Parts: sequence; C-alpha cells; structure tokens
Amino acid sequence: MEITTEMIKQLRAATNAPMLDCRNALQEADGDYQKAVDWLREKGMATAAKRADRDASNGVVEMYSHGGGRVGVMVEVNCETDFVARAEQFRNLAHEIALQIAASAPKYITANEIPAAELEHEAEIARVRAREEGKPDNVLTKIVEGRVEKFKDEVCLMRQAYIRDEALTIEKLVLQNVAAIGESVIVRRFQRWELGESTNQ
Repeated sequence: MEITTEMIKQLRAATNAPMLDCRNALQEADGDYQKAVDWLREKGMATAAKRADRDASNGVVEMYSHGGGRVGVMVEVNCETDFVARAEQFRNLAHEIALQIAASAPKYITANEIPAAELEHEAEIARVRAREEGKPDNVLTKIVEGRVEKFKDEVCLMRQAYIRDEALTIEKLVLQNVAAIGESVIVRRFQRWELGESTNQ
C-alpha cells in the first residue's frame, strides 16, 4: 500500500513521533493506522513531550449512573492530546474517578477550593467538640488542626482514599497514570446528583 504524506502527517499529529518513525510505522503496518500507532507505542516513540506549558484541553466528559439511576455523576478529565484522550488507559482513569465521586461524594477537587469560612466553621465545631470531651487547652490547637485535615480528606476528591485501594489517594492514582501515559492529566470539574437531594446545597 502506498504511504502518503497525509497519512504520515495524521500519525505524527496523533503520536508526536518524528516523521521518519511515522513513515516506518505505516510501512510496517502496511498502511493500517491503528497498527502503526501500536507499533510506535511498542517502540516507545509515542511518548508526548513533557513540557510544563502544554495545554491540557483534550480529554473526556465521563458520565456515570449508579444504583439504578439514584446517583448520577459527570466529570471532565483533561489531557494534552486527542491521542491520549482516546486511549483505553485514560478512559479507564476517567471512569474510576467518576465511580469515586459517586461512592464518596466529594464537594471539591482540591483543598484550595474550600472557602475559608467553611474551614473556620469546621475548626469551631472541632474546638467545641474537643472541649466537651474534656481535652486540655494545651493540645486543643493540635486536635482542631487534625480534625480539619480529616475534614479535607473527606470532602476533597484528590485527598480521598481510592475506593478500590485505600492505600492510594486519588491524587496518587492520577500521578501513577500521568507517569504511565506521559502526559499531564487534570480533573477539571465535576457534578454529582443524588435523587431527592436539595438543589440549594
């Protein structure tokens, strides 16, 4: 089969591999695009350039419904290239994140998103509770800090323990996938709905 310049350009755009490698891959695969991609991946030439300024604007909006439609989740997970966005590993990660949100109901992605007033409110609850438990004043600050950190672990997606492996946080799960995929992966936003819940939460 004749390998055209257009075929080489298309493969290069998707894999970031050098032109010559793309030509060789297509020749090896007898013009079959998917086989050429696999050939490049096996040769380790399709790893995306790890530049900090790469825009992670590709990706997927993953939707998940749980419990016969009692809980619904929509999450946007971004990566740098369309090639990775279509990859099974990336799609699986997005699905696992959607499952996590359905099961653990986080309110925020990271701790930076928690309003200061909400953290102060949690600290005050922890302070009152510690006093009611008769904790001495000299350890009060440490107890309050510990309980506020625990609160962050519960409400922030990236700090939650992964439902399939408690030893991993979601942040570590994402980082493991970044290392394997070779591209930046960002959880951009999510929404979780539960049947019958109040809409003014």
